[in-house]
Amino acid sequence: MDGTRLSKVSRQIQKDLGEMFQRHSVSLFQGRMITVTTVRVSPDLGLAKVYLSIFPTENREAILELARENAKTLRHELAQKVRHQLRIVPELAFFLDDSLDYIENIDRLLKQ
Repeated sequence: MDGTRLSKVSRQIQKDLGEMFQRHSVSLFQGRMITVTTVRVSPDLGLAKVYLSIFPTENREAILELARENAKTLRHELAQKVRHQLRIVPELAFFLDDSLDYIENIDRLLKQ
């Protein structure tokens, strides 16, 4: 599949999921700030790997598990938003994005 189309689909899913996480942060995710940092879509549009940054960072595995439990609800809501652009709405697989932790660790090491 065309690389530009995949990147457009990834960006659209990232934008729409970001809005949904903002809207549902209080009701589903205990008021945590969740940022969708990256979305990688498989070439057949069957799977979207969604990388999340969660703030504050304590208990983020529990918040990630909440996102995984609500994946079907989030996918259905995503399907309602992109139904005219996409024929197939990919399955959502959520992962933690630990790049901020890595950056903080490097900064801490450099300041020593």
